[in-house]
Amino acid sequence: MANKSHVTEFILLGFPGLPQKFDVPISLALFLSYLISLFSNTAVLTLIIFKKQLHQPMYIIIANLALSDILFDTATLPKIIAKYWFGAASVSFAGCVIQLFCVHYLGSFDSCIIMVMAIDRYVAICNPLRYSSIITNKRTVLLCGFFWLLTSIVASVIAGLDSSLYYCDGNQIKSCFCTNMTLIALSCSDITFVKRFVFGLAMIVLLLPLCFIIFSYMIIIKVIHSRTESERWKKAFYTCSTHLFVIGLYFIPRLFVYISNQVNLILNGDVNVLLLCVYSFVPHMANPIIYCLGTKEIRRILRKLVKKKFIKKFELKPTINVISN
Repeated sequence: MANKSHVTEFILLGFPGLPQKFDVPISLALFLSYLISLFSNTAVLTLIIFKKQLHQPMYIIIANLALSDILFDTATLPKIIAKYWFGAASVSFAGCVIQLFCVHYLGSFDSCIIMVMAIDRYVAICNPLRYSSIITNKRTVLLCGFFWLLTSIVASVIAGLDSSLYYCDGNQIKSCFCTNMTLIALSCSDITFVKRFVFGLAMIVLLLPLCFIIFSYMIIIKVIHSRTESERWKKAFYTCSTHLFVIGLYFIPRLFVYISNQVNLILNGDVNVLLLCVYSFVPHMANPIIYCLGTKEIRRILRKLVKKKFIKKFELKPTINVISN
């Protein structure tokens, strides 16, 4: 090992198997997804912060989710877009480890915060009379803060293990950003322990919230069906199904990629990167629409804002009659 040089930088390949003619549409798709996610999540976050009527547990949870999505996309997308537009594909060893930390930190936090959202909906629908006493703003902030701290510890452990490995030769990362799986694949060290340990952590972070989310939504759908009329039931079922679609989009491809990597199922490089982009970026664009525009309170506030601006724009200025003596 002493005769081998230590890798000081890595090269992001993006979609490694696609011809160069696809670089423009890929980069435009990534750029548009970043703009949509950044604008929509920032708008949601700003709205919740500055509108006092939205200072409620559910919207506090949504604000945390929006902040996490903004940070995740900002930590990953600008770099890969720069690779396609300016050829800036290299990232330092430290930069790759930091990006890896952000990816696993914010990805794990999203998993936990979606679970908190399911808890909030479960109590609100199944025990509405005690909702205000069980789910308070203070408890919601503390719970969100706890998961910010817990997932940072999980991500720190993963980043610490990956950075402790020796990288001696290959430095081409077949992905749009640095992750545990793409980085340790380049290591010259024995990665058996790291691979199994991180997989165990990933299953805990993903499966425990997912099991609770599925269980809570099953109870929610059952309660709604037993309490509401036919038309209201259809509307409530549609809302739950859209929530579950986005949740499934986040969890199922992620679990598939982790498990396939653990059992050494070799996926096509471009398919693997496509799955990575789907479960990383698509939910971030969908969350503001599903969780925010689907609520009456936010729709009402948006209508008032649009109406106010519309009236202000076309408001006639008062005329001043000047009477000369």
